[in-house]
Amino acid sequence: MKLRHRALLGAVALAIIAAPAYAQQSSTVTQADVQRLQDNVYLADRDLSQLRSRDATRATQLGTELDDLRDEVVYLKVKLRKERTLSRTEYADVRDRIEDLRSRARGDVAAAAPASTPTPAPAPAPSSSAASSATTASRSTSAPGNTTSTPSTTTTASRVEVPVGTEIDVRLQNTLNSGTAQVEDRFEGTTLADVTVDGRLAIPAGSIFRGVVTAVEPGTRTNRTSKMTVSFDQVTLNGRSYPIRGTVTQAIEGEGIRGEAGRTAAGAGVGAIIGGILGGFKGALAGILIGGGGTIAATEGKEVELPQGSVLRVRMDSPVQIDTQTRH
Repeated sequence: MKLRHRALLGAVALAIIAAPAYAQQSSTVTQADVQRLQDNVYLADRDLSQLRSRDATRATQLGTELDDLRDEVVYLKVKLRKERTLSRTEYADVRDRIEDLRSRARGDVAAAAPASTPTPAPAPAPSSSAASSATTASRSTSAPGNTTSTPSTTTTASRVEVPVGTEIDVRLQNTLNSGTAQVEDRFEGTTLADVTVDGRLAIPAGSIFRGVVTAVEPGTRTNRTSKMTVSFDQVTLNGRSYPIRGTVTQAIEGEGIRGEAGRTAAGAGVGAIIGGILGGFKGALAGILIGGGGTIAATEGKEVELPQGSVLRVRMDSPVQIDTQTRH
């Protein structure tokens, strides 16, 4: 009996030791996780576009790596859909490699390397009067209890203006359909890439854009051309919300095995050009046409539908002042 008890205790101990590793291995990878990988590939391509102006050869080398990673993300997305499961280790490996490539494209690795620091020349010995003054100053600034005071960090607030005409790519978090949508329905999306103005970060990737349905005409037997008008009226970043006026100028497919690959054009006010990675796919959602004022019309006698994950290109119709903070 004692031997059986010992064996049982040993098995329980092994199970407890192995549990964390098993839990980590079996943690669920979702479609949202893989979607974040696609967004990171998009941002990596943007980093390479910026690197190309500084070092074209290096950008070409990293571009080859990014093409392989882009294919791997598509493979993971298809595998997750077909098998309904994906190894966390397999997901994390691709994620880390994308982040490593982004770091190299931005030059973070080189920046992190320790630089040789010249040995300072010995300072002259202070005079007795200077030493006495320094001792007095030290006593007057020391906190009670022999604690040493440290310099405080100050934060300077400033503003950057995102100008009229700036185009921003926003991924929908909701599905919009002209057959079910109502006027004044609210929806949200997240920005795909950083928006910079004169080298300063104004709207970081992942900021929340809030939109509203302003008009809708569902399809009927007599009216086969359904329409829906949406606009954006608020952006939220760093815990603060700012009123905006934004009009949709283009709708881009963001789901399916095609994925997205960004090519950022130069200049503020020019949105990222998103294309497909397979078969020369151009990106525009099929079956819809966007007219003036952001009105979206169906072209195939169906309801206007913008699936969750679709990318809307939003043109800023009014300038917005964004508060930024600089620590020093």
